[in-house]
Amino acid sequence: MTRRIAILLTSTDTSDFAGRHPDDGQKFTTLLQPLRPDWQFDVISVKDGVFPASPERYDGYIITGSPASVNGPEAWVGQLKSLIRDIDARKIPMFGACFGHQAIAVALGGSVTRSDKGWGLGTAPTHFDRHAPWMEPFRDHLVLFAAHQEQVQDLPEGAEVLGGDDFCPIGAFRIGDHIFATEYHPEMTYGFIAELLDELDGKLDAETIARARSSLEQPAEGAFFAQWIVKFLEYRG
Repeated sequence: MTRRIAILLTSTDTSDFAGRHPDDGQKFTTLLQPLRPDWQFDVISVKDGVFPASPERYDGYIITGSPASVNGPEAWVGQLKSLIRDIDARKIPMFGACFGHQAIAVALGGSVTRSDKGWGLGTAPTHFDRHAPWMEPFRDHLVLFAAHQEQVQDLPEGAEVLGGDDFCPIGAFRIGDHIFATEYHPEMTYGFIAELLDELDGKLDAETIARARSSLEQPAEGAFFAQWIVKFLEYRG
């Protein structure tokens, strides 16, 4: 069945580095379109104040990552939280990654804080203790790319942790069958994250960069996780 999916672009990075790479909307389209070639993916730049005319216009939503903070004062961040509440009220499928994961949590009553463990950067393991219906084929352990300082501290009422690890205990969560979110980045590629670490070298402490580079020896499994995303977006319980 053809579906129309809105990718809500939240990245505020206007650096030369960002300009040399596809934006996060393009990254998610590249990740998911091969799995559902008949779906339409529309990238909507909410970080520029552009929003869908109504939540019902789309069959599902994806909220991307961003260097912005979900606790920030920007008008578009507040408007995005309002849209998230509208989408939730209508039970339209909504997936969030990193900033998107955090924005969903905060909009619906949870909280996000800066991690006292520092940066989650490079690759990160997630141990899945619970199995949602769309997580097929099921794996209880996946490695995904990470790039975050903030993470979800408290979940909204009714949310269920699906997986995490010691560094990020709420690495993925669900609310019912219409919300699915992860702190990590299935859309990123090895080439992108390797160049990102080069870009951050000298801007972050040497230990963080060295640990992140070492972690890249673990292959990331974003393509596998992509199967869960499309199955979630089309799932009807």
